[in-house]
Order: sequence, then C-alpha cells, then structure tokens
Amino acid sequence: DEADSILIDEARTPLIIGSLGDKARDQVVATFQWAAQYAPQFQEHDHYEEDDETKKIELTPRGRQLLRSLPQPELLRGVGLVDLYEYMERAIKVEHEFILNRQYVVRDGEIVIVDEFTGRLAEGRKWRDGIHQGIEAKEGVEVTVPTGQAARITVQDLMLRYRHLSGMTGTGISSAGEFRRIYRLPVVQVPTNRPPQRKKLTDVVFGNAAEKWQAIADEVRELHATNRPILIGTRSIDKSDIISRMLDEMGIEHQVLNAREIAKEAEIVAHAGEPGRVTVATNMAGRGTDIKLADGVAEMGGLMVICTELHDSARIDRQLIGRCGRQGDPGTYRQYLSLDDDILRTAYGNDQAAKYKEVGVAAAGGFDKYATLFRRAQKKVERKHFRDRMVLLHHERERKKMQREMGQDPYLDTAD
Repeated sequence: DEADSILIDEARTPLIIGSLGDKARDQVVATFQWAAQYAPQFQEHDHYEEDDETKKIELTPRGRQLLRSLPQPELLRGVGLVDLYEYMERAIKVEHEFILNRQYVVRDGEIVIVDEFTGRLAEGRKWRDGIHQGIEAKEGVEVTVPTGQAARITVQDLMLRYRHLSGMTGTGISSAGEFRRIYRLPVVQVPTNRPPQRKKLTDVVFGNAAEKWQAIADEVRELHATNRPILIGTRSIDKSDIISRMLDEMGIEHQVLNAREIAKEAEIVAHAGEPGRVTVATNMAGRGTDIKLADGVAEMGGLMVICTELHDSARIDRQLIGRCGRQGDPGTYRQYLSLDDDILRTAYGNDQAAKYKEVGVAAAGGFDKYATLFRRAQKKVERKHFRDRMVLLHHERERKKMQREMGQDPYLDTAD
C-alpha cells in the first residue's frame, strides 16, 4: 500500500543498521558541543559558502581564521585542524537547515526525527555523518557516539530481490517512468468508483509568509461561519503551531494533528468531517487518512482543504488534496503560497529566492503571476530527488560489484 511512498520517496537514502562507534567518546562529544556553541557566529558569504545544488557548507578563508581564533577546551587538543573545520561546517549546516519541530522534535531528552513524507515520528532512526550528534549538541541533550555501519542495503535493491513485486497508490501515474525504469513495473490506472466532484479554487500568492497566514486565517473564519468542515494542511509542526495560535486569537475552536499529538489521531480524524470542525494537520492527515463526511455536510459543499505550502513532491500535495471529494462526495481545495516559502529556497538557493522576493515585493501586488514559479520550483526539486535516487542506485551497484570481486559480502562487509 502507498507504493510510491516506499519505492520512491524513501529510496533516496540507504537502509543502514548501525554499529557502536569506537572513537574516544569524551573528545568526540566535546568537539560536537564546541562546534554547536560557536556555529551561530559564522555568517554566510563572510565565513562560509553553501552550494545551492549539493547544500554542502564550506568555510571561507575568513571563516577558517575565525575558527582558529576561537577558545578551545583542553579536550580538543589533539583534534586535527581539518577535522575541526569539518565539525564546524557540520554544525553550521545543523544550525540553519535542521529546525526544531520541523525536521525533528525533542522528546524525553532525545532527538526524534519527523518523517518528511508522513509527518510521523521516525522512532529508532538517526541521521548519519554526525548530523544527529550535531543536533543533540545544538539542543543541549546528551550527545550519543556516532555509529558505524553493521549492514546496509538500498530500498531499490531490497525490493528488486523479491520475485513478485506490486503495489497500490492514489498518486502513482506521475511516477510511472521511474517505476518502469527502476523496478520494471508498469503502472495501471484504475478508474474511481464514482465520478470525482472535487473542485480546485484559484491559487493565491502573497509577498511574505505573515500576509499568507493572515489570509488563511481570514478564509477559515469566513468558512467556519457557514459551518463547513475545514482541513488545513501544513508542511511541519512549527507551521501548524503558527496557524493554531492565530485561530486561538480569533476564538475559533480547532484540533491540531501532528507528530506531538499522535495519541489523539484516530479521534481527530473521526470527527474531522463533522459540521463546523476545523482541523490543522501536517502530512499525517495525508496518506491513508479517510475523513468521512457527517450527515448534511455534502449539501454544504463537503470538506474544504486549505494547502498552506507546496511540498518537495507534487504527489504529497495531491495526497492532502485527496482528503476531500472522496467516494464521489463534493469537496473543494485551495493552494496558498508566499515568496517566503521553503520550496523556493530548496529549488533555487537562498540568494536566488531572496532575489525573487525582492523583485516581487518591489512590484507591489499582483503576486498571482508568480504561481508558475512555484510549480517550476517543485518540478526542479523533484528532478533533483530523482537524480539523487539514480546516483545512489549507480553507486550501490558499483560498490557491490567491487566488494564481490574482493570476496566480501556487499551487505554485511560495509566500510564506513
């Protein structure tokens, strides 16, 4: 079930079983904490540069000079200068790209990853290459020792080992080429049981995020007065908190469904289709969530879905949109966008995204013409993710070939 989520979305990173690291714990922990403490002092372009395509951070000569001038605790003596540069570059990446309540939450003194595709907590998973430890140091929780690799396999390799492979999903047709190319699977489109009555309302674009959130809150207030149920979809926990606070200020009763409220999921979903219900949710309300309409709601126009931001994949957006107008029921949806949205930075980099915003704000209004810019940005990110999957597939094939020639097991004899 939800085959594209597993076979495509999850296939950008290999599946790795970690092994305990053997490095001197105290020195490693102290170095992570030292880098996290001073990372906020480093400024982009002055002390470091970020590659827009690879997202790699590299210190400039001034940045390296700043690092050498920083006070170092006794435990850091013996750590090579090149290693310190790497620790700091990693800490800068963590400082700016890994945001609390977006990519992760802190729970019971531990960092828990929030799955970007499902919005759920990814229990037991950790980022590799020291990223997880960098986040632990940033948040002031206990820093764990980086793990090595006991075994690894890619999603593609794992699935291709099955003699029979098939799946179902509501958003597979747009990825038919990748299913055929990687998994040798044709995609068959099955007609819906009843003709869809889902209606798309005009996309709305704003110059900044604050104006967008205010417009969303205003539309929710208008719709709420008609007693229609509303589902507001956000990309992350922190974004759901923003709209939740605004609705509280307006006195609009609502439910919040995100990775922190997982215990209430079944109850929230069960009531989301009732008259007057307002539900704010992350991707948790996307795949596999069936919101049933209560009596009389269809006559009001059905469920209204408000999409607050584009995701990295259009398929995830379509999953959210697909919560309305199910089984022939009526429903409507609208996409809200702003020139502050993450998709522009992900696609074009911080500098180019800032230029787009500068030009848009200078034009003073008429932002709707920028709607195509967002779709192009999304397609660019999708192409990059596709390249990432193809590169991973190629590298894994080459690695396995080399290890077999050396008489090693390509899954268990994995060098870090």
